[in-house]
Amino acid sequence: MKKPLLTALVISSLSSSFNFAHATEKPFEINLIGRALLNAPSPEGAAEIVAYQNSKKRIFAINGSGKTSTVEIINATKFNVSDLKQSAKGVTNNSNLSSVYTINLAEHTKGNANSIAIAEKHALAAVAIAADKTGEKGSIAFYDISGDKPAFIKNVEVGYLPDMVTFTPDETKVIVANEGEPSGDYLTDPEGSIGIITIDNGKVADKATLLGFNQFNAQQAKLEQQGMVFSNPNGQTIKGKKIVTTVAQDIEPEYVAVSKDSKKAYVSLQENNGIAIVDLATNTITLQGLGFKDWSKYKMDASDKDGGINMKAYPGLYGMYQPDTLASYTVNGKSYVVIANEGDGREYFFDAKDEEACKEQGGLDFDKKDGCLSFVNDIRAKKLTLAGNFDYLKNDETDIGRLKVNPQLGDKDGDGKYEALYTFGGRSFSILDNQGKMIFDSGDEIGLLTAKIHGQAFNNDEDENAGDARSDAKGAEPEALTVGQVGDRTYAFVGLERMGGVVVYDITEPSKAHYVDYFINRGLEEGKTITGDLAPEGMTFVSAKNSATGKPLVIIGNEISGSVAVWEISTK
Repeated sequence: MKKPLLTALVISSLSSSFNFAHATEKPFEINLIGRALLNAPSPEGAAEIVAYQNSKKRIFAINGSGKTSTVEIINATKFNVSDLKQSAKGVTNNSNLSSVYTINLAEHTKGNANSIAIAEKHALAAVAIAADKTGEKGSIAFYDISGDKPAFIKNVEVGYLPDMVTFTPDETKVIVANEGEPSGDYLTDPEGSIGIITIDNGKVADKATLLGFNQFNAQQAKLEQQGMVFSNPNGQTIKGKKIVTTVAQDIEPEYVAVSKDSKKAYVSLQENNGIAIVDLATNTITLQGLGFKDWSKYKMDASDKDGGINMKAYPGLYGMYQPDTLASYTVNGKSYVVIANEGDGREYFFDAKDEEACKEQGGLDFDKKDGCLSFVNDIRAKKLTLAGNFDYLKNDETDIGRLKVNPQLGDKDGDGKYEALYTFGGRSFSILDNQGKMIFDSGDEIGLLTAKIHGQAFNNDEDENAGDARSDAKGAEPEALTVGQVGDRTYAFVGLERMGGVVVYDITEPSKAHYVDYFINRGLEEGKTITGDLAPEGMTFVSAKNSATGKPLVIIGNEISGSVAVWEISTK
């Protein structure tokens, strides 16, 4: 095998406010050895969530770019690295891998695929498929993948909008996060839930157990004190109906990870800034709020209109962590949870003829493209009146005025002046203990790192080359992650959705996690056509023993570029 074409970008001299001492101890090299382009004419959504079958060394990728969802199967037994070519800017755009088989999910299951998981021992694939209509339950479609061509087994109905599916490590259960998003007019707002499907000696049960959140309906104030968030149009009248939203309706399970001993499931409740911990022996749920990040202790660039890199600390500004992807790992018999703090606001539209019709139906605003706005919980800070503790700011494009914040939080005494501001996402990743308590957060390191590496191209967007474009909204946006062991150390690989790169941290000692590496395959020339791998959405780690190359792999599904990228880790 020839030397890989693209090597991870590593910076040894970085900002003095970011302790990169460990970065000089580079433990390995990370090289791009495989790349598949799915539905190249219309790539967006063609490569989202990825899974890997150890026994057959093949990649399964959800492809939602067509009229119906498919699963593309990519052979990962051989990598002709010399076929990958770099542009003058060092970006690889071509491919050396391709789909060898396509599962047409629509043959057996209606709806849109969101996630896929594989059970190695039982040779099963589980695909989460949401119904086409809000308020209808989705399914998990099961396939036998013991042969070269997967064979459909059955559909098992689960909750509303199944967004993520995974098997427990012992392969006795399938756990599903049913997000339960509302309709555009909020008149239909199904409850989110956690689905559990049992597997007995490889046989999948016909029915799922659904765990809801009704038991928490009377505990909203208590949960908010823990640092959870409930943001919705409660009390607003839309189309003549007064909206009443319960805690159970507002909670939207996003992603699931299961402890190594298969005893607990950890579920991210992204919009609610919390996690659910499920005892899989008793099917009981505990909710844990994540609290808020104090941006007086860290630095961020809060504006996309301030002319470039402008890192500042902001007393009175707080961040809702709002994790998307999470993963569980074990140290000395104790479980820990790694979370990618992406952040997510809410914005819903419904159809209306014009602005007048929109307002008559209770809409907040009208847009010719999107329709009638029923609810939004992000607003520019400059549109709010700030209390005296913010007198150190101009609240304009030069500092915090462009930053998107939640107007439902921060006016503590209800006088119309905001004593605190709450922005979306932590611009970081964190590590929690098995009770959901935060023991590590990367702080402002990702922002400082990408600014130092990419300069004016930092905080770029996923679908255009415009530096600083996302400073007002979640920054580089950590979304995807995977955890794996290389040698005797454990690492977190955190994908930055907007920037396109991946940061690597040594998390062997959870409370002392530290940065070690960064890699990216993306062109960043201002105003030029976007190139390379864009928007890492799903990631999976393959150990050396299960890799065809004999070395660990990180496999990434890139949503915007429709590419599956395979990176190989070579230890020194």
